[in-house]
Amino acid sequence: MKFTDGYWLMRDGLRASFARQVADARVEEDRLTLYATPTPVTRRGGTLNQPLITVECFSPAEGVIGVRSTHHAGGVDHGPSFALAADPAHRPATRRDGTALELTSGGLTLRVDTAEPWALDFSAGGSPLVSTRRRGTGWVTTDDGRHFSVGGLSLGVGELVYGLGERFTPFTKNGQSVDIWQADGGTASEQAYKNVPFYLTNRGYGVFVNHPGAVSFEVGSETVGQVQFSVEGQSVEYLVIHGPTPKEILDRYTALTGRPALPPAWSFGLWLSTSFTTDYDEATVTRFVRGMAERDIPLSVFHFDCFWMRAYQWCDFTWDPDVFPDPEGMLRRLKDEQGLRVCVWINPYIAQKSALFEEARQAGYLVRRPDGGVWQWDMWQAGMALVDFTNPDARAWFAGKLRGLTAQGVDCFKTDFGERVPTDVVWHDGSDPERMHNYYTQLYNQTVFDVLTEARGEGDAVLFARSATAGGQQFPVHWGGDCESTFDAMAESLRGGLSLGLSGFGFWSHDIGGFEGTPSPAVFKRWAQFGLLSSHSRLHGSSSYRVPWDYDEEAVAVTRDFTRLKHRLMPYLFRAAQQAAEEGTPVMRAMLLEFPDDPGCHPLDRQYMLGGDLLVAPVFREDGTAEYYVPADTWTHLLTGARVEGPGWRRERFGYDSLPLLARPGSVVPFGATDDRPAYDWADGVTLRVHPGAEGTETVTRVPRPDGAPPAVFRTRRDGGTVTVRADGAPGPWHVVLAGPDGYAAPVTAEGDELVLPVTGA
Repeated sequence: MKFTDGYWLMRDGLRASFARQVADARVEEDRLTLYATPTPVTRRGGTLNQPLITVECFSPAEGVIGVRSTHHAGGVDHGPSFALAADPAHRPATRRDGTALELTSGGLTLRVDTAEPWALDFSAGGSPLVSTRRRGTGWVTTDDGRHFSVGGLSLGVGELVYGLGERFTPFTKNGQSVDIWQADGGTASEQAYKNVPFYLTNRGYGVFVNHPGAVSFEVGSETVGQVQFSVEGQSVEYLVIHGPTPKEILDRYTALTGRPALPPAWSFGLWLSTSFTTDYDEATVTRFVRGMAERDIPLSVFHFDCFWMRAYQWCDFTWDPDVFPDPEGMLRRLKDEQGLRVCVWINPYIAQKSALFEEARQAGYLVRRPDGGVWQWDMWQAGMALVDFTNPDARAWFAGKLRGLTAQGVDCFKTDFGERVPTDVVWHDGSDPERMHNYYTQLYNQTVFDVLTEARGEGDAVLFARSATAGGQQFPVHWGGDCESTFDAMAESLRGGLSLGLSGFGFWSHDIGGFEGTPSPAVFKRWAQFGLLSSHSRLHGSSSYRVPWDYDEEAVAVTRDFTRLKHRLMPYLFRAAQQAAEEGTPVMRAMLLEFPDDPGCHPLDRQYMLGGDLLVAPVFREDGTAEYYVPADTWTHLLTGARVEGPGWRRERFGYDSLPLLARPGSVVPFGATDDRPAYDWADGVTLRVHPGAEGTETVTRVPRPDGAPPAVFRTRRDGGTVTVRADGAPGPWHVVLAGPDGYAAPVTAEGDELVLPVTGA
């Protein structure tokens, strides 16, 4: 929210108070407490009739320092609150040096000089990092009695801001006003389905505003040299998270807010949907599934969208008997005869026509108005109400309905909606409605994820979720929401996904071909390439089907070839997935994550790294032209073996059988031996594509194994004119393909645990 009129004046109807001086301070073993005044105090009488701001400085984990500023502390916290995993063994240090006070956590230090004008200075390794100064700590009141707590941190020359959830506006957030408030606004506006009050910069730190409700960010858009954030209420808390690299920032942030769960291997294959408002029944589903098989397009998951249930009765969790008279038999046929997993669409709303509405109303499981009646409206479903997930009994009731579906054979749920949550309501546990608006999705998705974990076992649970907030990354996968079927929408979807990845989410998908409208064959084919080089891949639309033969025969070939390519890349992709679960590094990575020292990579939002070693630049033009940036050294086109020199920009045309897909210099990319499914023993018969690095470099490649078996480990070393590959734990034969100036050489099969090959052109 903007409070000022230019730099000097406040807007009409607003009064501001900002910290100017430290009046007193308390230094404890592990924290600092500062008492700041909004006007300088020069005599005793100046202590009367003016407020104090209490500023608590603490550290929940190494490399993280929190700041909580409070005006009046006597209010009641009705919740909800983000669940943060503080490290109980962490011991920050405090120090007093004359008038200067310091709090140190790992390599991060907060310093405040009580003799100087108000300033909180953060440094790392002795170098300045970020600071809070004028208008950085305080509050603003309005003529109608509202009270906003305000925080602010400096924004340096050349400093770029990223994250704040899945945002479809420009990738770097500088100059933007961003409201953290869940909304069902599509992918072409400033609204977002996944709002996360966390940002990171290209200067070695991130900031998490620990408030689950509305947070307003002014990213250099009010005071151009500051990121300002404000919340309604008497207190605001934020955490400064040191890296120094972007990966380390995400590691520390997700350690606090939750690591992404590791999705099952089968979920990485191709998902096919009935689409939304299309006509379908079991015959349609069977035609789609058989059509994919007849065209040799491997399919892993079939998804039933809304109309698997009867109209006006969403959600009653009951198959429409007119179109699916034998759901158990149909699911059995899809699973046993076709080898598919099954996903069904749900949401957290109960329409009045559903028999479950009255059941839930009488039991007190629906969100209520202040007068005690059930909150309802007609948008989306006639007379719909919301399940009150703050009520443990309501959560158990909702979970019980889902268990009936998992018992039928449903493997996963698409958890749609969860954004349109009213604030003129009363929650069962007394939660603050404003704070619950964003947080509702966390309770919703966790409830569903817990049911799947219980039914399918640890490691086999996966959602296809639309809404999320901080911590929602624990319940993957998330998809990008309702986009148009255009190249523009394809680009905005990627932009949103990269922004979400920089907000702690490890896995992300989108509707291949776009959701609204029908894509042209060109859009469908280019989107299929992009979608099958994403962490998760789903064909889905609104009013038209997304089976590739509805576009042209080339669309069939593109879908088939890139699905099979993804399956062969599974040993590489699943290792990237493990890194997401272990360290918080997303599978689809903004270029900044892998190349923080290359300023040319900092603003890039039309390309990404898939894992750490593959650069992907989707094609966004009808004529097949791609414009993309290549970082330093010699890269190799994974599909052609051609060498691509960096650093620099390139403009090239690609047929529908290709796109910029480049292997990083010095990388070893494992290819599995199977291309008809994503789940198999990736190490058995693996082929290593080796892109020789510099003299003396060694690359360690870990190929995951199924069922918790130890990974196969390959060590590749370049020495002069040879490359040596040593294997440890490979279950069967393995192969090496060496990249050279003339493309990829023929594969060589290892006779034992070591293979030595000459480097062509060394």
